[in-house]
Amino acid sequence: MNGTRHRLRPVVTVFLHRLAPRTLRGRLSLVALTTAALLMLVLTVAFNAVAQHRLQHQADAELRTRAAAVATTIDTAGTTVRVVETSDDALLDTNVWIYAGGRLLEEPSNAGRLTRVADALAGRGGRRCVTADVDGPLRLCSQPVSGVKSGALVVTALDLSPYRSSAATLLLGSLALDVMMLACTYALTRLAVGRALRPVRRMTDQATQWSAVASAERFGHTRHPAELARLGTSLDAILDRIRTLLRHERLLTGELSHELRTPLSRIIAELDWWRTHPRTADQTHAAHKVIAEAAQSMRTICDTLLDDAHGGTLTAPGTAEVLPTLRRLTDVLDSSGHLTVAVDGPPLEAGVPPALLERIVSPLLTNACRYARSEIAVRARRAPDGVRVEVIDDGPGVPPPFAGQLFEPGRRADPGDGHGGAGLGLPLARRLARSAGGEVTYDPGHTPGARFVVSLPAR
Repeated sequence: MNGTRHRLRPVVTVFLHRLAPRTLRGRLSLVALTTAALLMLVLTVAFNAVAQHRLQHQADAELRTRAAAVATTIDTAGTTVRVVETSDDALLDTNVWIYAGGRLLEEPSNAGRLTRVADALAGRGGRRCVTADVDGPLRLCSQPVSGVKSGALVVTALDLSPYRSSAATLLLGSLALDVMMLACTYALTRLAVGRALRPVRRMTDQATQWSAVASAERFGHTRHPAELARLGTSLDAILDRIRTLLRHERLLTGELSHELRTPLSRIIAELDWWRTHPRTADQTHAAHKVIAEAAQSMRTICDTLLDDAHGGTLTAPGTAEVLPTLRRLTDVLDSSGHLTVAVDGPPLEAGVPPALLERIVSPLLTNACRYARSEIAVRARRAPDGVRVEVIDDGPGVPPPFAGQLFEPGRRADPGDGHGGAGLGLPLARRLARSAGGEVTYDPGHTPGARFVVSLPAR
């Protein structure tokens, strides 16, 4: 038996779960309907109990009135109790029993079994009422005759069928009214909840549209009730996070594209040259080596930027020999032979991985090669708090009005200067340096040309 109960319980739970409304509007309407049903049930039971009590009180009052009327026909002047005949004697004698000293003086002609109930009530004496079911519901009341020493008593009976019919009619009417009220309650609750939730639905639809296009629109710009204002604040915070993530995603995509452009260009150039010109075995081997180095550089770039985007291992301890790293970069980027590398003092080691050092310095060298007229210098030296790497060129420099926007993603001083670029290299260099506890700055006092300083922790 217990096993059957355990098997049925999950089935019942699933069934009830499926019957439950799936929408908040339906659930709130069901809660309101249940609450109203319980309240109306209590009120209906109380109302009908009061109505039945009131009807019984009316029946008892009518019985006592009849008993008082019958008592006026009892003659108690002599030594014995005598019933005086009156003109409306038939009406008064209907369902009336008269007793004197416990002896039955008069009873209805068709009383039958009901007389036994009247005898029992008279035997108890005093003012009493009982309900009996003898060929239908009947109410009997006993009423002593005042001023009678022999103990005269009148018992009257009344058919309760009309009263119970009235009570049943009241019950059916109240139930019908309850059903109508519950139907109206459910309909009005659904309507009210639907109207109340309409702004919420509108706000969620608007938030969905704004999140899809990373819009700057927010709910805080419009006035809402307190509850909706809190919802709007939460949605605004979510939209801000979504917009930040989308901006970060676009920035990462742009940075990857920016950094991969140089090694990809080397691969394309080598393949084009290899297809259009006959090559010896040594030249083919050299081309393969260049392509492999460029592919490895692309892989390093992807790993470095993705690790930084994921909050990965960029800030983990590492050691990079500054001079060999800078020479590898100059070998790749310097096509004019105007780039010089100098290290002051003993060999320097930066406290960052070599791949990260390359990615920090590479955008600075790329810009220097792009804008320099005849000379580019890379100088590295030890500083009290780490390592300094300076990239200096003799180009036109940075216009003073643009110096404050130099490290903002996507900004260029002169987009029509004939040079390629998306304005992402310098912001990337600064962000990577800061992720390793360093910094990239621009020296506005250096003239002519431009001077960028990379500060990194020492190992």
